[in-house]
Amino acid sequence: MKPKIFIDGEHGTTGLQIRTRLADRDDLTVLSIPVERRKDQAARAEFLNASDIAILCLPDDAARESVSLIANDNTRVIDASTAHRVAEGWSYGFPEMDRAQASEIAAAKRVANPGCWPQGPIATLRPLIAAGLLPADYPVTMNGISGYSGGGRSMVEDYVARGEDAPQFLPYGLGFQHKHVPELKKYAGLSRDPLMQPAVGNFAQGMITAVPLQLGTLERVPSGAELHAAIADHYAGVKNGFVEVAPLGDAERMAEINPEEYNDTNRMKLYVFANDKRAQALLLAVYDNLGKGASGAAVQNMELMLGR
Repeated sequence: MKPKIFIDGEHGTTGLQIRTRLADRDDLTVLSIPVERRKDQAARAEFLNASDIAILCLPDDAARESVSLIANDNTRVIDASTAHRVAEGWSYGFPEMDRAQASEIAAAKRVANPGCWPQGPIATLRPLIAAGLLPADYPVTMNGISGYSGGGRSMVEDYVARGEDAPQFLPYGLGFQHKHVPELKKYAGLSRDPLMQPAVGNFAQGMITAVPLQLGTLERVPSGAELHAAIADHYAGVKNGFVEVAPLGDAERMAEINPEEYNDTNRMKLYVFANDKRAQALLLAVYDNLGKGASGAAVQNMELMLGR
């Protein structure tokens, strides 16, 4: 019998992307609420409880409501909202985060899909903190740029409507209250809040995250080679992952470090750049905010939960 998948919020940005990724699958049954019943809570409850896996692509409060409507022990959930990312009883849906994380996701009833912004910094920082090369209380700052699709339907409509007049580079989160801070702090292994400074660019999707490191502040200063080796060793030990590590960088610029490089894929590529004489380094991650940062990760987690 084919597994039944219900995308609650299939008409939003992430939901549409997941629907597209599953469109040609004949090994799944994708459930969909009829248009005339879309705003009917009873219909949502019916479809949630009829599914083997429900993928929630909803605002936080609506995602919590959907979980409350599940009245059986069989429906498993992947929540793409922020609602449950640091909640007890939920597994974090970044399979490459640890060697055992994919197995945890495969066995989980409740999986919180990661946010797009934290994944790159988590991917680079967590191995360094685990290896003891950075202390947990290191004052992390991160910045980056993402396509405007990361802002949801209203931002997409605004950018499309403004065309060439749309901002080429729009910093936001300038009150330092970004909703992804708790998630980044917890899963990177930090003991103090990081400073996040994201920006939106005038392109639809794709992203780069950057974590600069002032290593000279540390009691023991790790070399760039040590940083790179710790990250590379971590991902070499993760089976069937979508995260790869570039060779240790030694260049002023690299054309392939392009926020749109991995669009429409579930890939993530990590880079380490360092100047040992200056005791400085930079950790970069390139991936698709709608792929590894959203729908691609959700489908990857779905496959793990289906035992594939």
